[in-house]
Amino acid sequence: MRAVSLVPSLTEAVAVSLPGVLVGATDWCTHPAGLDVARAGGTKNPATDRIIGLAPDLVIANEEENREPDLAALRDAGIEVLVTEVRDVPGAFRELARVLEACGSRSRPRWLDEAEEAWSALKPLDRRRTAVVPVWRRPWMVLGRDTFAGDVLSRLGVDHLYAAHEDRYPRIALDELRAAAPDLVVLPDEPYRFTASDGPEAFPGLPCALVSGRHLTWYGPSLAEAPQVLGEALRAAHR
Repeated sequence: MRAVSLVPSLTEAVAVSLPGVLVGATDWCTHPAGLDVARAGGTKNPATDRIIGLAPDLVIANEEENREPDLAALRDAGIEVLVTEVRDVPGAFRELARVLEACGSRSRPRWLDEAEEAWSALKPLDRRRTAVVPVWRRPWMVLGRDTFAGDVLSRLGVDHLYAAHEDRYPRIALDELRAAAPDLVVLPDEPYRFTASDGPEAFPGLPCALVSGRHLTWYGPSLAEAPQVLGEALRAAHR
């Protein structure tokens, strides 16, 4: 089996579970460290000619991260494309199992069982809190409806205020975000890299939780650590 992954979290899942299967990945596929495969551009602008040249048996994609015209070009070249759809934690587990099976796995990796156990035994915050969750600034964009990250936070006891918005990642003016008066602001370090000096200053008087974007938005081996890592960051914002 020769596979190319266009989704960073799925790249990590395949690489640690089935060493040697991946022959290509995006420039944004940073895990596992030291992954030695051909690079094929970004998730939104993959080098389709380069991917075709790798002669993969399978390309792994995601309906949110990758663009249909790019996937269509790969299909037109005779390459099988597996497109995942992940909107919640249970869906992540189902899709991970499907991807690994498609890549030739004959058994479930231990990390996947550990991740499911971690989420079934998680301890949410002592009381539910509301939040706004920016994912970009200039312009400000936040989590909206039907997102994996939103479901992750909900299971941890955090209800983000734009969960019913018609857009999945709406652009909201900063004044409106402040006026929404959330209990806290959740600032991940990807896709925009919010830091202690870039983000919290926009929300004076509000607790800000700086969280790992990998643990908030990736569906892969990081799921096993996510409840603890994110829980600690959320609790720290209220100390």
